Amino acid sequence: MKEYDIFIPLYYNDGTSIEPAKFQDLQSRLLAHFEGLTYFPQPNHGFWRFGDVTYRDEIVIYRVISQDSAASHAVLSALKKYLKEEFRQQEILIIEREIGLL
Repeated sequence: MKEYDIFIPLYYNDGTSIEPAKFQDLQSRLLAHFEGLTYFPQPNHGFWRFGDVTYRDEIVIYRVISQDSAASHAVLSALKKYLKEEFRQQEILIIEREIGLL
């Protein structure tokens, strides 16, 4: 079983807020494939450095679980490409973890 965290920015690179409808669309897409999700709505702050410049971002996290990692990997790869364009980002972080349930 795999767990995926999808880190989604709250702002475009120019600093303007991303429209709420885009987050609702993402939720619908995730529900269509994974049939469930956990949404962490509290803003999380990220920082990273390229050369002498430190970048800052605010993100929210969506978490999904899948028993079919091959199919989910294909869906998430396509979703990542879509999200990069839709949210106008150079990168979208998706983390994959192996999990077990009690």
